[in-house]
Amino acid sequence: MSLSLLFPLGLLALAALVVPLLIHLARRHHYAPLDFAALRWLRARAQPRQRIRFDEWPLLLVRLLLLTALALLLAHPLLHGAATPTAPWVVVTPGLTPPSVDEGSEGRWLAPGFPSLEQPAPTGPQPLASLLRELDQAMPAGAALTVYVPDPMPGLDGERARLSRRVEWRSVRHPLPAPAAAAVAPQLRVAGAATDAQTQRALEALQRAWSQQPLPASLAGDEVPATGQVGVWLGDAALPASWQTWVQNGGSVLVTSTAAAPGTGVAVLRDATGAVAVSRHRLGSGQVLRFSKALSPATLPILREPDFPRQLLEQLQPIPAPRVASAATQQPLIGATSPAAQPQDLSIWLLPLVVLLFALERWMATSARRGRPA
Repeated sequence: MSLSLLFPLGLLALAALVVPLLIHLARRHHYAPLDFAALRWLRARAQPRQRIRFDEWPLLLVRLLLLTALALLLAHPLLHGAATPTAPWVVVTPGLTPPSVDEGSEGRWLAPGFPSLEQPAPTGPQPLASLLRELDQAMPAGAALTVYVPDPMPGLDGERARLSRRVEWRSVRHPLPAPAAAAVAPQLRVAGAATDAQTQRALEALQRAWSQQPLPASLAGDEVPATGQVGVWLGDAALPASWQTWVQNGGSVLVTSTAAAPGTGVAVLRDATGAVAVSRHRLGSGQVLRFSKALSPATLPILREPDFPRQLLEQLQPIPAPRVASAATQQPLIGATSPAAQPQDLSIWLLPLVVLLFALERWMATSARRGRPA
C-alpha cells in the first residue's frame, strides 16, 4: 500500500503549528522571587540559565495534533493498494421486475448512475450496451456480476459489449414497445426547370425509385424546399443566400457545379471503375452532394447501376445501426482491460478525527482544573 496527496499544497498549513507553541511560551507561569533573611549570608552565585519549559503540555499536544489533522485534510490523502469490497452485483434493466437480492449483494438498475434497486425504476429507453461497459469499469475488480436483460434486448450500438469479467447473463422475455414509424422517402425539389431531357429523366427515375411517386413540380423564383425535402440546384452559379441559409439549418441539396459546392468535398460514392461520382461538402448543419458530371448515363455511368438510388438515399438519410437483437446473442464478450484499482479516500476518516480533537481541545482549554495553583 502507498499514500499519495491529491492536493499537496495543503501541507503548507503545517506552518500553523508554530502558533500554539508561541502561545504556550507566552503564557508560561512566572514566579516572583521572595527574599529570605538567612539568604543574605550566602555567597552570590551566577544564576543558572533558564530553560525553555512548556506548561500544560497535554493541551499543547492536542492542539498540535488538531492542526496536523487539518493540514492533512486539506491535502486530501489517498491510500493506494487497500483491499476493496468485492460483493456480488445484481443489475436489472429498467422495466423488468427486480429479483430478490441476497444479503451482502449490491442490487442496481442498469441506468445512468446505476441507482439502487430500492429506488424507483428509471424511465425511458436506456443504452444498455454502453451502460454495461461503463458498469464494468465502475465495479471493483473481481466482483461477480449478474445482469437481467429483456429478450429481445434493445439499447444496442454498433459493437457487442466486451467486459473484463464473466457475466451471469439472465434474459427475461419482455415485449418491446411499438416500433417508431419508418422514415418517409424524401421528395426532390428542383430549382427551375431541368436543363435537358437526360437530367429530367434521371431525377424522375430517382424519385420513383424512392417513393413510387412522380417528380414534384419545380420551385419558382427564390423559393426553397420544405423541411425534409431534398433540393436540386442545377445552375452553374453558387447557391443563392436563401438556399445557403436553408442548407446551414440542416437541409440537403444535390448540385452539379463546383461553384455551388463550398470547401473541399469528401468522396462518398464511386462508380465501378473507382472514379468519384458523388462528393459531400458540409455547410453548417446541412450538406451539399455534388455530382462529378452532368446527370446523364453517358457522362455519369453510376446512374445505370441498379443500386445507385439506394446508395444515394443512404447518404441523404443514413440507416441507423440496429438497436434490438435477441438477448442470447448479446451476452458480453471477455477480454476488456480490467478496471483500475480506485484509491481509498482517507478524508472520510480525518474529518471525524478533526471534530473529536477540536472537542477535546475545547474541553481541556475550558476545564475548571485549568489555572488552579499547583
